[in-house]
Amino acid sequence: MKIADLARRSGLTPHTIRYYERIGLMPPAERDGAGHRDYGTDALRWTIFIGHMKAAGMPIREMLRYAKLRSRGDGTEAERAAILRARRDLVAQQIATLTATLSVLDDKIASYANDRADHDDTERDKA
Repeated sequence: MKIADLARRSGLTPHTIRYYERIGLMPPAERDGAGHRDYGTDALRWTIFIGHMKAAGMPIREMLRYAKLRSRGDGTEAERAAILRARRDLVAQQIATLTATLSVLDDKIASYANDRADHDDTERDKA
């Protein structure tokens, strides 16, 4: 697939994909006869994974470390798993914080609804 297809399917921009190639986060793309980048399904899976890691707040330097280990292949699984476990722990903490915040927001919104209902009852009592 061409870079525009990869961008569309992965949610990244062509500029971002070229940047990731330039810094070594993605392996260089194969080239077709005209010299245009030509990506396979592995590139799509990898860019989707990168997108998830970005959404998880993983810094580029950590993604690069993971990518370097991935490129080395067998024997790096434990290190890669450790990176992902650490990121997972951070995401779980963020989810817990956001869940608590959501609860506070829901309670506050409900209190406004209750205040309004109490106000409406008071107005009806006056009538």
